Amino acid sequence: MTNELDQPPIPQPVLKPLTRAAIFLVVTINSDTNSYETVRSFCGDLSGLIRAVEARDRDAGLTCVAAFGSDAWNRLFGSNRPAELHRFREFHSGNRHAVATPGDVLFHIRAGRLDMCFELATQIMERIRDSIVIADEVQGFRYFEDRDLTGFVDGTENPRGAAALETALVGAEDAAFAGGSYVVVQKYLHDMKGWNALTTEEQEHIIGRRKLSDIELDDSAKPPSAHTALTVIEENGRETKILRDNMPFGQPGRGEFGTYFIGYSRSPRVTELMLENMFVGRPPGNYDRLLDFSHPVTGGLFFAPTVTFLETAGTGPSAPTARTAEFDSPSATSSRDESLGIGSLKGETHE
Repeated sequence: MTNELDQPPIPQPVLKPLTRAAIFLVVTINSDTNSYETVRSFCGDLSGLIRAVEARDRDAGLTCVAAFGSDAWNRLFGSNRPAELHRFREFHSGNRHAVATPGDVLFHIRAGRLDMCFELATQIMERIRDSIVIADEVQGFRYFEDRDLTGFVDGTENPRGAAALETALVGAEDAAFAGGSYVVVQKYLHDMKGWNALTTEEQEHIIGRRKLSDIELDDSAKPPSAHTALTVIEENGRETKILRDNMPFGQPGRGEFGTYFIGYSRSPRVTELMLENMFVGRPPGNYDRLLDFSHPVTGGLFFAPTVTFLETAGTGPSAPTARTAEFDSPSATSSRDESLGIGSLKGETHE
């Protein structure tokens, strides 16, 4: 699955700007070999399918990123894996729990029009429906000035230009998968009644920004538990970021209000450190107070290889069907059956 022409691999459209609409589709692949063959073959056709739907309105900016979970990777593409691809790491402290949920493939579909997203999702399902089970499907929308349903602007600190490329795409450190990106997704549900009962000042101290202006609070006024304080990750004296493309979603008639978190990064450890700080605390106990009003009901880690990789995978020889020892080990409990209980990055479980 290497690029025989030695041309730079073409990344998937990870770096595209925020859109007005999105569909997040997470599926699991049926266990039989034919189902895996169907999904693998479809990988080579995805680019053409996107172009066909895009032709209806080229100004809508339709894109789709396909990413794959750890459990499915070997059966789809063989044992040559992205260096840091693993199952989603759970974090659990007190009543706060970043859960792991099933997911073999993520389709992140974006456009300026929801009907374009809907049509592409429909066409994808037409191709693979008999080979998969839907684990989660969310339709997201842009809310006023890129705000989430808490009323605060989301994604203010997203890197731009060359900085976004360096943040989100794998480089020479894993040359076989350069141009790919790690993707973490979580579906958060909000207690809007409890959140709206707070004063604006209380909300601003939880987030760490002014609600109207989006200006970050001065360090002297910002609590150490503020969301913006705990999600800052520094390595070797330099801040390391992720590229977010979060979307609000909801069904007011059912009382459902939420944010679909999606973060692209060069390494999953950056997002995992953010989650550890939020759920466990930095130091432990100094957790993100936003979690008193918002909790995740899904969690998954995926890898989005390049377009070049997918097109080659779709036309190449079948991958071996045998799983690696990691998946057959009695100690490796499948996320299809229960949560992983891994705890922190150091292998400790925080209670």
